[in-house]
Amino acid sequence: MQAQHLAGNGRPTDAQWLLADPDHQMPLPFPQAEAYARQVMALARELPTDGLDVRLGVPYGRHPLHRYDVFGPKNAQDAPVLVFWHGGGWTNGYRGYVSFMAPLAAELGCILIAPSYRLAPRDRLPAAYEDGLAALRHVFDNAPSFGGCAHRLHLAGHSAGGHLAALVALRHADIRQAGIPAGAIRACLPISGIMDLHHPAPEEGSLEQRVYTMVLSEPGDDVVMSPVHWSMGSTVPMHLSYGERDSERVQRSNQELAHRLSQAGTPCSLSVEAGLDHFSTHTTLRAPQASWYQRLARILEASAP
Repeated sequence: MQAQHLAGNGRPTDAQWLLADPDHQMPLPFPQAEAYARQVMALARELPTDGLDVRLGVPYGRHPLHRYDVFGPKNAQDAPVLVFWHGGGWTNGYRGYVSFMAPLAAELGCILIAPSYRLAPRDRLPAAYEDGLAALRHVFDNAPSFGGCAHRLHLAGHSAGGHLAALVALRHADIRQAGIPAGAIRACLPISGIMDLHHPAPEEGSLEQRVYTMVLSEPGDDVVMSPVHWSMGSTVPMHLSYGERDSERVQRSNQELAHRLSQAGTPCSLSVEAGLDHFSTHTTLRAPQASWYQRLARILEASAP
């Protein structure tokens, strides 16, 4: 599959995004997740591309899901790069979930990268994590080709994507082994991420049990796949956020990660978005006044050359 370059009034279609995942995904676990998926894909279909340089389906590996989409300001040069992983509980989701953010990211002078990654239960963790590292290395190597600065990388994601962004940012030894130099990742801004996958006794049919039965390769992987257990030694500034009405699991695990990072001396902030639930913490990013964009703008300004 070759990357497709869109410009002018062209609009990405569902078919272009779903082409990377020819197999029908499993049903989403509850109605709120289905409503969210419909909403963000509808926003994707409405995406205006005027003023954007859009490249769909850039391959970073051999698997059909080893692809990312690029949305940047036209004629960008040495622009900061925002890599944003989609959510979906590690079992569902498309990189098209992220595209509605492109115009506002471009207004901040940012190039938005939306990767796909292998999904469970066919490919269980750590597959998605390994894909996150591979995508980031490919972006680092190729950033100049789409006007980006390889040494101004910013990681983010929503829900499962927030978990992946944090895990990639925190496991610094893996970053070095992937060939990405220290300092290239300027910050991580995960939204409503699940930062601790461990649960001592998950209830039957719960989302916590789903992690063990469908997402992890082995039950014991719950620790090594949890960002809270990688707080020591990381120097990447972490800007965590979740909704006031987010799940107890998300709130508790973000609070714990923030505490551990602070104890370790890593620059960290924790923001609670008033009135928002697990899904609206992402969909609220349709609005330029969203506080998450304000945090990103301050980070970009601070990291400017």
